[in-house]
Amino acid sequence: MTDLAQAHVLVVGATGGLGSAIARRLVGAGARLSLAGRDEARLRALADELGDAVVATVARDLTVPDGPAAVVEAATAAAPLTGVVNAAGVVAFGGVEDLDDDTLDEVLLLDLVAPIRLARAALGVIPQGGFLAQVSAVVAERALPGMAAYSAAKAGLTAFDTALAGELRRRGIRVLDVRPPHTETGLASRPVAGQAPRLTRGLEPDAVAARVVQALAADERDLPSSGFGDVSG
Repeated sequence: MTDLAQAHVLVVGATGGLGSAIARRLVGAGARLSLAGRDEARLRALADELGDAVVATVARDLTVPDGPAAVVEAATAAAPLTGVVNAAGVVAFGGVEDLDDDTLDEVLLLDLVAPIRLARAALGVIPQGGFLAQVSAVVAERALPGMAAYSAAKAGLTAFDTALAGELRRRGIRVLDVRPPHTETGLASRPVAGQAPRLTRGLEPDAVAARVVQALAADERDLPSSGFGDVSG
């Protein structure tokens, strides 16, 4: 078991619908947090809400090559890290023929390349017994038409996490790949391209966040979409 009450966790994508819910749940479990996101004003607002549990905030663009390393460096400067939770991401909708290069670059950079860079930076500071949790998606298990770039990025992230977990097992660092079903984070309403199809009602972010924090505390190493079967809003 991981004692989150003794933990310092970097939450990346902290101002998003799921990231902020995870941050609140971690604070409820007694953790101290460093918060990272793009929007400094929203970071300050979340930090004000969470109070003394927040030891640092850092506003950086993760799609810039040195962005992920800078986030890790800022968090580590505040206090030694126990773990990292990455909940940053974007989505795009539409057919492949309509997928332009700017959209493709943005989706792959934030949903795949940045998490790899973040993991690479975090490996030098996460101690034995620590963790790296990355939020992938159900499309990593079942790719969907009209979401080819997003599906590919998330499937790539899950594959990366699986390989990394094997590399880190002897070092005692846990990698948790999280693949929640559709969740009402608002992400689908602000895609970088296209328009979301009609979707059934998704899970509530707080319920998903509670399950993620439960998995962190219980030392789980994989959290597939089926692992959210009993989650309700």
